[in-house]
Amino acid sequence: MARTVQDFSTIGTPSSDVTGADAASADVAVIGGGIVGLGIAWEAQRAGRTVTVIDPAPASGATFAAAGMLAPVSELHYQEEALLELTLASAARWPEFMASLPAEVETGFNTSPTLVLGADPADRKALADLRDVQLRHGLDVVPLTIREARAAEPMVGPHISCAYRVEADHQVDPRAMAGALRTQLLRSAVEQGRTEPEQTLVPQTAAGLLHAEAGNTHSAVTGVQLADGTEIHAREVIVANGLGAPQLAGLPEGLVLPVRAVHGDILRLRVPAHLRPLTTATIRGLVRGLPVYIVPRGDGTVVIGASSREDGSAGVSAGGVHQLLRDAQVLMPAVAELELLEMTARARPGTPDNAPLLGRVAGLDGRDIAGLIIATGFFRHGVLLMPIAALVARQLLGNITDLAWQPFRPDRFSPTLKPADSIGQHSDPTDNQHSKENP
Repeated sequence: MARTVQDFSTIGTPSSDVTGADAASADVAVIGGGIVGLGIAWEAQRAGRTVTVIDPAPASGATFAAAGMLAPVSELHYQEEALLELTLASAARWPEFMASLPAEVETGFNTSPTLVLGADPADRKALADLRDVQLRHGLDVVPLTIREARAAEPMVGPHISCAYRVEADHQVDPRAMAGALRTQLLRSAVEQGRTEPEQTLVPQTAAGLLHAEAGNTHSAVTGVQLADGTEIHAREVIVANGLGAPQLAGLPEGLVLPVRAVHGDILRLRVPAHLRPLTTATIRGLVRGLPVYIVPRGDGTVVIGASSREDGSAGVSAGGVHQLLRDAQVLMPAVAELELLEMTARARPGTPDNAPLLGRVAGLDGRDIAGLIIATGFFRHGVLLMPIAALVARQLLGNITDLAWQPFRPDRFSPTLKPADSIGQHSDPTDNQHSKENP
């Protein structure tokens, strides 16, 4: 069951002394303009706070490359079951998050199901074993005959070995969503009296955190210093800049943010008119044990991805491109007839347990450091987890701590930083009957 801790002090509430009139101040400063940072900023702005997002090139990193699968069921991996509760909760929040945006906004949000395919007998066995795990967790994965799969999606190849339908796994277009969020942030800022775009979206690099006590990184965080020396003052700073987070100056001493770069290659292809639609469902598959997916877009293109490598190379891998095209053609032979438009490689921020670093940071005394929230390390789940990250951040800004998500605290890899009320177990996020107030 969910347990919340609420502090009714004034810290973290919207402030009349930090107004939109000052370009160098805001209630909330968000470092990082990827989809997670933008989603957090939008949620904070909807709650009545003024927001400044700091990023020299918003949505140009992992967000730019991401396929946008919202797939908590088919993304379940062995030994990552603890993450499932978070991914399911976030997937359930996507429709509500979408409802916060104007209906005419183009985001590519699509609730069509996902079709999971296996290429050979070994893939069939692996997917059957995974389904056993999924069923044990109460997830709905429906087996299909090959005929049924090809009736649903005629372009599926005739020689696949198995097929499953996952109704709960959907998709969104991260590039379109990021653009929509930037637009809405600017529009809402005008309504708050912040008429200059630079008050809301600052196209610069964050160099470090400002503190209430100079030289004391365990004192309250009071803003952000930019690379050019400019200071942006804020009551709360949210660090959401992925792999760049550990490089920020002024992070609390002893805080370990163990993010690693996991590069992936991803392709975008145009479907000729006579082959449209190539697929209406998202296609995920195993081909000789290697994962591959084909995600349709409304503009007649598809996204094929994604390789996963930790070789330190930021460029597109020829071997990765070959593998993706080869394996995608096994599942859908017509892929060979598509026009290759784009080859992209980006790095995703992985963590030792592949779970995000999300929440406040404890000081040496066990009390959370005021004014600082971390939201990074989302690895392959950044798009999926954006709504829950935004909700957690909004709750923390209001001094509400949902103890269900304490296992994802960003200080869990920091031996010298232990929160006073450590919680080591997940709880049901749908039950809010148990809470306590902090005086």
